[in-house]
Parts: sequence; C-alpha cells; structure tokens
Amino acid sequence: MGDAPATDTNRLQNLWDDREAARLADSPLELLRYRSNLLGADLRITNFGGGNTSSKIDLTDPVTGRPSRVLAVKGSGGDLRSITVAGFALLHQEMLEQLVPRYRGEVHEDEMVDLYPLCAANGNRVAASIDTPLHALLPFAHIDHLHPDWAIAIAASANGERKLQEFNARYDRRLVWVPWQRPGFELAMMLRKAIAANPECDGVVLASHGLFTWGDTQKACYANSIRTIDQMGEFVEDHARRRRQPLFGGPSSRDAVRDPESTAAQILPQLRGRLSSARRVVAHWDRSPDALTFAGSNWAADLCRMGTSCPDHFLRTRICPLLLPSWSELDVRLEQYRREYTDYYRAHAQADSPGLRDANPSVVVIPGLGIVGFGKDKREARITTEFFVNAIHVMAGATALADDGQDNHGNAFHNYTALPRREAFRIEYWALEEAKLRRQPAEKELSRRIALVTGGGSGIGREVALQMASLGAHVIVADQNAAGAADSWAEAQATSSAEMGMATAIDLTSRSSIDAAIRTSVLQFGGIDIVVNTAAIFPEMAGGASEDIWSKTLQINVTANHLLADAVGGVMKQQGIPASIVLTGSANAVVPKQGSEPYDVSKAAVNHLIRELAIGLGPLVRVNGIAPATVVSGSTMFPRDRVVASLRKYSIEFDESATTETLRAQLAEFYARRTITRRPILPSDCAQAIVWLASDKSAKTTGHIIPVDGGLPDAFLR
Repeated sequence: MGDAPATDTNRLQNLWDDREAARLADSPLELLRYRSNLLGADLRITNFGGGNTSSKIDLTDPVTGRPSRVLAVKGSGGDLRSITVAGFALLHQEMLEQLVPRYRGEVHEDEMVDLYPLCAANGNRVAASIDTPLHALLPFAHIDHLHPDWAIAIAASANGERKLQEFNARYDRRLVWVPWQRPGFELAMMLRKAIAANPECDGVVLASHGLFTWGDTQKACYANSIRTIDQMGEFVEDHARRRRQPLFGGPSSRDAVRDPESTAAQILPQLRGRLSSARRVVAHWDRSPDALTFAGSNWAADLCRMGTSCPDHFLRTRICPLLLPSWSELDVRLEQYRREYTDYYRAHAQADSPGLRDANPSVVVIPGLGIVGFGKDKREARITTEFFVNAIHVMAGATALADDGQDNHGNAFHNYTALPRREAFRIEYWALEEAKLRRQPAEKELSRRIALVTGGGSGIGREVALQMASLGAHVIVADQNAAGAADSWAEAQATSSAEMGMATAIDLTSRSSIDAAIRTSVLQFGGIDIVVNTAAIFPEMAGGASEDIWSKTLQINVTANHLLADAVGGVMKQQGIPASIVLTGSANAVVPKQGSEPYDVSKAAVNHLIRELAIGLGPLVRVNGIAPATVVSGSTMFPRDRVVASLRKYSIEFDESATTETLRAQLAEFYARRTITRRPILPSDCAQAIVWLASDKSAKTTGHIIPVDGGLPDAFLR
C-alpha cells in the first residue's frame, strides 16, 4: 500500500498537514506522535486512553552503532490525543518476533508480558502495553488500532460479520472479520493468521472490540484509518435513515423533569454520598441530547442491563450502569446493583483473581436528567461519562444495523450484543489490568475532596486554595471580588488542573448568593466535603463605631458564617459522609483593647459560633477554627492607608516611597516582636493550620480554635 492521495471524507476532517509532516520528516518518532495526536483529537475515532498506534522504524543501536529495526508503540496507559515521543515503548522487532516459538498457548499468554521489557530498545523504560504483539506480529510498517463508535457498532452487532461483507461490497474494501478474543498474545496470533489467509486485506474488524488499519507510510496509515471510519459512519447512518424508527424505541411515557438543574442540585449530593460507601467519588453530569435521549427511552432499561461491549468502554463504565427510573427507588436499586455485581464477581472469580473492587456503579442513568459519571476526580468522572456516551452511539448504530424483522434473540437485543459476562470479567479483573492500576501514582492527601473556599481571592483564603489544590482537592474559590477569585484559581492550577476547580463570585451577606455558589459547586462536582471561610472586614472607625459599622461588621463577620454553615450543612447531611467546616477567628477575640470593638466582638462571637455549630452539625460534620494574630502580608484588611496609619500610631519610621508590601512587612515585623517566637504570621502559616483542620489528620477534633499567633501571651487561652 503506497502513499495515499488526499482523502475525501464526509464526517471526519482530514487533519493531515503535509507541511507539518515535512517539518518532522527527520524524526520518525515525531511523525508517529503527530499521527497519534491527530487520531486522538476526535472522540468519534477513539476516546481517552483508548486505542494504540505503532511504527516499525530504524534506530541506531547505542551499543553496536548500527541501524536496528525497532517497534515504537503507544505505552501502557497512554493517550493518543496528548501522547509525546516519551510515551512510546521502543522494542527490538526481531526479539519480539522470536517470542512466537516460545508461546505456549492461550492458557499461558500472560507470561509473555514479562518478556516485553527484555525486548526494550535503546534503554527505553516505557511499560509496554498488552496490545504490543498485535502490532509487532503484523507485517505492516505503520498500524492504527482504534475504537471508533461506528466500527464498534458493526463489531457489536449480532449480524456484524455479514454487515462487514455488505460494507466491503459497497465501498470496494477488503476488511476481515476476526471473532472476539481478549487482547493479548493469542489475539495477535489470530490476527497474524487472518492476514496471512487474506494477504490483500486492508483492515480488520475485531468482534465486540474495534478496528485495525495500516499503511506503508505514516500518511497512508492515517488516511486509511479516517477513510475507513468515515465510510463506516456513512454505512451505519444510511441504515438508520432507512429504518425510520425512533432511536432506542422512542421516548418512554415518564413525566419530563421540569427544572433539570434544580433537580440535579437536590439529588447529586445524596447520590454521590451513596456511591461513596467504599471510597469518595466525584461526579460529572452529562445532559447532552444523546444522554437525555438514551436515558428517557423505552429501551434504556434493557440496554443498561446488557451493558457496554467494547473492553475500553466497560473498563471505565463497569460492566453496566445503574438505571434509576425514580429517585424514590435509589436505595433499593443501588442495593440490588451491589448485590448483582458481587454475584457477578463471585460467579467468575478464580483463586488468583484480584479482590472484589468497589461494587458501586460508576455510571448512573436517570430519565429526564441524562447520565452521571463518577470517578476519583473530575477528569476521571468526565472520561467515564464520555465512554458511556460512546457506548450509547455504539448501541444506536448496532440497533440501526438490525435486519428487517430482526428482534431480540440469543444474547442480542435488537441486534446489539454485549460481551458475555465471563469474558467481561476476564478483562475487568485481569491480573495485567490490575498491575496497570497499581502503577498509578498514589493519591494525594485531599484527593477525592471537594472544597469551597470563601474569601479565596486574597490573603489567607488564597493560600488555602493554593495548598488544597496542591494536595489534590477540587477547589471552588469564591470571593466577593470575582477577579481576585479567578486569579487565585488560575495560580492554583499550576499544581492541579483546570478541571479540578473553578472560581465564582459570592456575597456572604446574601443567602441567595451563598446558595448559588453551593449550587454551582454541586452541579460541577456532585457535592461539598470542605468549607473554609476566611472572609471578614476590619472596619475603619474614625470618630468611633457607629451603629452602621456595628451592624455591617457583625453581619459579615458573624451572620455570614452562620448563613454559610447553615446552607452547606444541608448538602453535607444529604451526602452522609464525613465533612469539615473551618472558620477564621482572631486573637482579638480574647484580647480586649480600645479602638476595634466591633471587629473584636465579632470574632469572639465566631469562636462561640464554632462551638455551637460543632454540636449542631456533629457527628457527621466537624467544625473548627483558627485564631490568627495580625496577618498583614497579602491581606485586604491592610490597605496602604491603614498600614501607614498603624506605622505612625506606633511611631515606626518608614519611607513614604516604599511599596505597600515593603511597608506591610515592616509593620508585620513590629507585631512579631510582641510574640514569643518573634516571627511574622504569614497567610501560609494560617493556611497550613486550616488545611490540617479540614483533613482527616484532625478527624477527632471538632469545636476547637487553634491559635496561629506566634505565641501571643495576651491571647493565651483563659
């Protein structure tokens, strides 16, 4: 197969750029990376982490100095969309071929995986995928193994082999059908045999799995892949048009959900809490037209019961989703799901099988709302949901390919077939998949947690957001200053990712604004585990404290904390999993003095509010606080005018032209000299105490206020 001409496609965009390819021509690995990234850019071609690509290239052996034939193949766990050159495993092609006579048959195929690292070329240490032999043992220079929805629709059809023959005749193609076999060395041998028996073939469809295509050049391989997928799309869609039947049997007679957002905001915390019975999960809600159509259809229950077909799908989505036709049935349906999943495990587990994992579903289908996916973080939850939407496309395609008069038969439902449960178990609880899970990095201290940080736009709140993000939490930075909140979250992303949080405006004097911020958090992540409030005001009192100053200070510093705790407490109780609230007091709460009465009294009230809330929200929700001494650095309560006034008040000499931060540091040093440790209190010091109180490290502490004051004798607890 020579270099392909420009590929005409109707559904997929041909992204190949000859100029970019020419720029990379001297690096075959960069060209492979380029081809892989193009294929991964379209979810219709393959989803996150799905599929793999390879090239057989000549590289100079660092020992002999001579060219050596090397297989470059996507490493285990890699993603085509984002893979770099460093993500490919490099193995000596000749050594891989020498594994064939060593192969002892399917029963022993897993032992071959231990030999792949011994074939590594040029000191490469990337873990080789279990799909490596599927590329190594085929006689093609460049190979794509992909999971396009349209291809899997054919592969997951009861009449799929016959439909592939029809496809070949229509498009003058020569694709070969290979029956289902778990990925690995045995499948590689089956592919090798099928291609040897059909030397003119130009692709392979793996039953219930995916598509193999190839080419003599990088461009020809890419062109063959997108041309094949595009034709399959046309083929499937033409069948759907000719059938003229409503998708998935048409909409059910259930009542429509009038306000989906409000309904989701009410049920997501409870749903998340129930599904966190083994380990906390984070939610992603998909209300796309595809999700809503499927969830509200007549066939949804039967198709959910069958589950997904492609291994790449159900490794994320589990063997099948939970259909929740009525919210009142949650506990009953969930208990039934857990019981059936446990029975599935026990029915197929062997002595050497990995232990039973979480029996909760990772996908919940809700008529009128769509699909909710769950994972250890937002990214995984989103990807899980995307995979199920891909499965929906497969189901739609397979049912469209049904022959006239074809109904349910055997293991098929309107022509759609899922993997037999035994084969699904062999994938889901495969020792090699378990090994892949174990290679994942350890989770961070606040992983799986969702934290709302109010006052996060500056000072202590900003530091809390930064520290929590670096410890793996999902962080919603809320502040009256929306721009400040956005800046804080932008900085936090350096140690996290864009999906792990967000910024939002909040007015703590308004219950509706508080409710809106909480609702935003719930809809985005499924709930809230941690709330931290650092927002407060220190009023200017030239001429004494007026009634308005007293009212405003108490409203923001005290009542706002009550409103926030009351609002979020409802969400936390719905979740039913341990949660934490941390409020910010002050050393001023126990140090009487003149000139700051509204502030000092408000902070004394916060101290007692913490104790009251701890009793009222316990034992599920812990409520604690910190009591900092004066924090000058980065604090919005210390604008330049107040800093200058304080320096003059204490007769501290200063340079009028100095920056505000320089003057703040000078004032902070003065305050530090009044403490035992004689070190300024920084926002980061307070944030560390807050993070400790919010984490499981303080799981048996509630109703307490921790001083962060450098050892201020006047503030010693009385």
